[in-house]
Amino acid sequence: METAPPSFVSKARTAFNSAAAKAERVFTDLKSDLEAEQQSTDDHKEEYEVKPQGWRTAHIRKTQEWQNKLKNLRIGKKGVEEQEKVEDLTMAAPFYDENLFILKAKQEQEAKASDVGYMVESLNAVDVNSIPRASIVKQLAAAIEAGKRTKTLKDFVASSGSSSPVRERGGLSLSAVKSLVLGEKEDKLGFDSGDEEKLVSLVNSLFNVDSNFLIRMIVSDLESPTARAPFAKDLHAAPPGSFVVKLAEVIGSFTTPRRMALFWGRVVDELRRFWNEEKHIPWIPVDENPDLKSCLLHQWLQVINCCLTRKARCLAASEALDAVIRQATSANEESDASEAMVSPVSLLYAKSNTGEPILRLGVHHTVENLTMLETGEPVYAPITQEGPLLTEDLIRETEELVLRTGSMGAGCSQLLSDMQAFKAANPGCILEDFVRWHSPPDWTENDTSSGDESSPLRGQLSTRMQKEGNLWRELWETSKPLPAVKQAPLFDEDLAVEGILNSLEDIPAAEFFEQLFVSLLGLGFVMLEPVIATNDDLSKLFFECKDYVVAICQGGALSDKLDDLCQVYETVETMLLRPEEVMRTMKQTEESPSNGSETKRRFRRLSFIFRGNERNQKRVPSETEQKSTEPSPRQSFSMLFDFAKRPPRPENGTLV
Repeated sequence: METAPPSFVSKARTAFNSAAAKAERVFTDLKSDLEAEQQSTDDHKEEYEVKPQGWRTAHIRKTQEWQNKLKNLRIGKKGVEEQEKVEDLTMAAPFYDENLFILKAKQEQEAKASDVGYMVESLNAVDVNSIPRASIVKQLAAAIEAGKRTKTLKDFVASSGSSSPVRERGGLSLSAVKSLVLGEKEDKLGFDSGDEEKLVSLVNSLFNVDSNFLIRMIVSDLESPTARAPFAKDLHAAPPGSFVVKLAEVIGSFTTPRRMALFWGRVVDELRRFWNEEKHIPWIPVDENPDLKSCLLHQWLQVINCCLTRKARCLAASEALDAVIRQATSANEESDASEAMVSPVSLLYAKSNTGEPILRLGVHHTVENLTMLETGEPVYAPITQEGPLLTEDLIRETEELVLRTGSMGAGCSQLLSDMQAFKAANPGCILEDFVRWHSPPDWTENDTSSGDESSPLRGQLSTRMQKEGNLWRELWETSKPLPAVKQAPLFDEDLAVEGILNSLEDIPAAEFFEQLFVSLLGLGFVMLEPVIATNDDLSKLFFECKDYVVAICQGGALSDKLDDLCQVYETVETMLLRPEEVMRTMKQTEESPSNGSETKRRFRRLSFIFRGNERNQKRVPSETEQKSTEPSPRQSFSMLFDFAKRPPRPENGTLV
């Protein structure tokens, strides 16, 4: 008997049972995968590691496999999985076009840039003949824009998150999407836990004067400060090769303002440690007054180093003075004069009007052709207290105080201190002796043409000194003989440095990044100038770029022209790396106005920038051109204290 064909319900039941069996196997795999994933999530380090392009979590990979299997069950065909793989490959072929390849390369580059280890390796491998990369300059320029929305760098640290400033301009990249998906965990932490050792190494390299970290080769004819400094001073930037320039390149290599701010906090901590341990900051002059033509950041670091040197010098002078006093006391107590003759300390005495010898204290050196009027003893220049170290911000504040109150500021205190030190070094002196040493124009010698040499040479004070109630005479009468090292300090080095370190912590973000930006810009131009100047084809364009940068920085339009400055620097970098391309593009740009490559568009953009600059701005004279006519801020401020000026002391002298 012929078997009846299966009914439709029977076929459906069979298909359903088969699908259920396959689904059970799929869900069994799902359960095992979920258990394995739950165990792997205990390791948090994986969340912050830089993953290769195209990486996907195990959860996403398995989910895709489950979807494929369920799709196969729904279709109910054998071999569908293999067919779909072939179809996927066929469909994927046109997807991997040139644009995707470029995007993938850019994303891989961004991933490398965000890795601290890769960044440290790149900085350590910098070629001595290379200029800072244009990408670093752009990163600093974008950080300036980000800094305009905050007050200080601490705001970046306190913020919940911040994406890369460069990427903010170009839209969300793959890493930005990843940051959003992960809840911006990377930026909340700033750095990964595994980056600590690399960051410590980076800070140590930055402060190690014996290392070759970010050492640049500058041509010999520009190696002297007098030859290479003018351009940096025209930009109001830090000198090439200084600590600030190296710092700019390091901070500009980080990918987010938050990371920049966090690293700057480490640098400030290291600066504080150097001060406490009495170590000088590398690549900063150790004993120079702040250079008011450089950026404020460089001036502050100069003050820190100078304060360290002053403290050491003051300690040496104090010890020398104590040795003199001890030796003088011992000589007075000893009856045998030969004991005093073997003293390692030379004692200087001056005879008073009564002929009694009085010990000189705080002597620096003898003043030639000058003797005291009443005793005839030689005049000795004393060791005096050094004046305050004034940076441009302090000068501005002091000038405002003087104009508002009419006070002479620290001038009177300095004058009184000098009088006390002069009396200690010259027992038996009078006001006229001090004036002859401190302010020679206020003393006039008498005419000695009569030939009478029986009496000491006399003279008279100037009219202003003879007026009733003269400040000098009043201070002289109240002053006491007291060496400078025993006086109350006029300038507290510890207080000054503590104020600077606090200012470094609270420095405005935009102001900080601007100083780093112009300093790095200056280094690139200083290094390139001797190379490009010999090339007749490129020198004209280079000097146009240089003049434009100076005009923008001196005109106060830096923050509004950041994109143009980056464009100019990128062109200058191309002159060094691919000069033949620059020359070829220049010729093609002149011949054809049609759209072309990015390099061509850049040169057309530059020509527009320069034309606009010529129309809207007058050329600002360089620092060397203004040198003979424009007084420095320090000179203009020092005019308020002409009455307290004293003759310059020799650089070398023996402390007694």
